[in-house]
Amino acid sequence: MEFTVSTVIKATPSQIYQAWLNSSQHSEMTGGEAIVSDKVGQTFTAWDGYITGVNLALVSDKHIIQDWRTSEFTDEEENSHIEIDLEEDGDGTRITLAHTNLPEHGMQYEQGWIDNYFEPMKTFFEK
Repeated sequence: MEFTVSTVIKATPSQIYQAWLNSSQHSEMTGGEAIVSDKVGQTFTAWDGYITGVNLALVSDKHIIQDWRTSEFTDEEENSHIEIDLEEDGDGTRITLAHTNLPEHGMQYEQGWIDNYFEPMKTFFEK
């Protein structure tokens, strides 16, 4: 199971990339505690431990690929993957997030990305 979501945020690709991979900014941006890293191979947690994963590939200011799971995944379910692309779009950045290898209950995360990431990110960067 997989899906792709996208929106434009009034920030530069660099600002979004740095906020995603910085613990204090990620926490402030989403409203949930995050412990993240800007290094490939490093683990991360977000939303007060609800989300865990590993950075698989990072291209500064352009691309983030992460192994990703929530506490709702069973032990038998494989990690899913998120791939984030950041592209300049007018006076903002188009963020496109592809979420793949999801378990059968995974479609709930499509709206979750919008409600718990994209909308709070718009508010965070409008400050």
